[in-house]
Amino acid sequence: MTRDKLAQLGSVIAVVFFSFILWIIYLANTGNQNLLFEMVGNIPFGDKLGHLVLFGALTLLVVVASQFRCITLGRFNCYYGALAVTLFVVVEELSQVFFPTRTFDLGDLFADAVGIVLAIKAAQLLNRQMT
Repeated sequence: MTRDKLAQLGSVIAVVFFSFILWIIYLANTGNQNLLFEMVGNIPFGDKLGHLVLFGALTLLVVVASQFRCITLGRFNCYYGALAVTLFVVVEELSQVFFPTRTFDLGDLFADAVGIVLAIKAAQLLNRQMT
């Protein structure tokens, strides 16, 4: 598969996946419960694992969709996609203080960060294999 085809496919999947995450956030912000929340609640550390997987997967998809483009920040090359997801995650987690149905949790933010870092490592491996 060419880089362009992979980016196109990644873009479609990233939009669908991001929409799914927005739906989850909406449900949590409005205090609605569903089967997904119940299932996650029954798994030890399910909430943290969910954060790690959701935002790690989103990061990888967005990095691929943006064709592994980077920006240099000091000595580091950072993927645009990872920066975009990180900004979204920080704003979303901090916004929870404004919703009575939500609770800000540094553990969630840490799990998000671990997922993003793992996705960056996976993106680096994938990018190396494609070049």
